[in-house]
Amino acid sequence: MKHKKHIECKDCTLTTSTLFEQLNEEEYALLNYDKNCQTYKRGDFIFHEGNHATGFYCVNQGIIKLYKTGPEGREQIITFAKEGDIIGYRSVLSKETFCTTAKVITDAYLCFIPAPRLFVLVESNTDFSLKLIQQACKELGDANKYITDIAQKTVRERLAEVLLNLLEQFGRNEEDYLNIPLTREELANLVGTATESVIRMLSQFKSQGLIELKGRKIKIIKTNDLKMIAEQF
Repeated sequence: MKHKKHIECKDCTLTTSTLFEQLNEEEYALLNYDKNCQTYKRGDFIFHEGNHATGFYCVNQGIIKLYKTGPEGREQIITFAKEGDIIGYRSVLSKETFCTTAKVITDAYLCFIPAPRLFVLVESNTDFSLKLIQQACKELGDANKYITDIAQKTVRERLAEVLLNLLEQFGRNEEDYLNIPLTREELANLVGTATESVIRMLSQFKSQGLIELKGRKIKIIKTNDLKMIAEQF
């Protein structure tokens, strides 16, 4: 893979507002010292579930899908990472293997930072440690909410909520469609239902004027109506 022009961690922080904004000049230099940055194409894998976690990754550009694989090989999407996010850090902190697989959704540029660097920052910078804990807790809270939704919400309610979450996380592109290219299968994975059910429900949303569809692209037309559907629970 081709290497992109070297980006200083401090400059990256200024454009993405990551948790590394808590660092001082010496700590930025520590991160820059032995990081390894690479470009990745759509479909590339960053790491696989069960791999030894020797470090974590910072996302400078692109969208990454993190998922677990079930006994029958079916994917379960856990979350997405985008510009400014870090991935793999919880496995590093727990000194366990990666608990998910990371796959590139859109062309990306990531920096790999060895595990020892994270432990040094955690031990030396209280503000950084606190923000890291807050981020881990938020991810845990999101996972708990997802489990509750799967158990208690209808497919219609979950799809509305997923679409709104994608809009909040990734925004719209220049054509006003959701700024993340997902297949219907991936969308069904997020909702927690069969692909056929999602296709049918998307058609219903379209016929009701809530969304517009163009291939795999989705444009949200009536945000408030989708909110009402998502909050019926």
